[in-house]
Amino acid sequence: MSFAAHAAESAKPDAANTLSAEQQREGWKLLFDGKSTAGWHRYNDKTIGKAWSVDDGSLHLDTSNKKGGWQAPDGGDIVYAGVFANFDLKLDWKIAPAGNSGVMFYVQEGPQHKYPWQTGIESQVLDNVAAEDAKFDKHRAGDLYDLIAGKPEAVRPAGEWNRLEIISDHGRFVEKLNGTVVVETTLWNENWKKLIAGSKFRDMPGFGMSSSGKIALQDHGADVWFRNIMIRALK
Repeated sequence: MSFAAHAAESAKPDAANTLSAEQQREGWKLLFDGKSTAGWHRYNDKTIGKAWSVDDGSLHLDTSNKKGGWQAPDGGDIVYAGVFANFDLKLDWKIAPAGNSGVMFYVQEGPQHKYPWQTGIESQVLDNVAAEDAKFDKHRAGDLYDLIAGKPEAVRPAGEWNRLEIISDHGRFVEKLNGTVVVETTLWNENWKKLIAGSKFRDMPGFGMSSSGKIALQDHGADVWFRNIMIRALK
């Protein structure tokens, strides 16, 4: 291959839901293959509801396939099977107009918990223009839900893809939305405990204090899409 051809090949965007050779060397792992819901299950269950499906290379919560409320059995929050401690997580998300969802991490499963947000920290997924939660501080897109407001605001409009990155490295936490750092904090220290004590999670034992857990995607009653979900362990 000529130099010009090689340069042109290198300039091509990576195919969705794939890893480049460099990413594989760096230890990245796909959590969604773009073809199936393999690896994902409804929270505290073994299967996944029919409302979660693969749609044009994305993991789509299709509310037209749901009967009942936002946690109906054919939908509900879903969890990836693996457990992660120190990690770099990347994914793309887009939300329907007026929609609400979330990406949760350090989620614990078990009969003592009904929902993943009772233990896991949530990066808010939201239409900041029309969603009901947009009027509340710490409930907007990119916020650590009810804990820390993401600044500056970097979200794109409903129906457009957003790139989220969450880095949790031995307590050091960084969140990026569309390449912009929107949250930096330290997990599990005294200040973190104060944030929890001042939040709606204050009476949920163990909330936000686990240093390992699962990744979850939220069903909040709106259509939402995820793709390019990848993670690598940090030593």
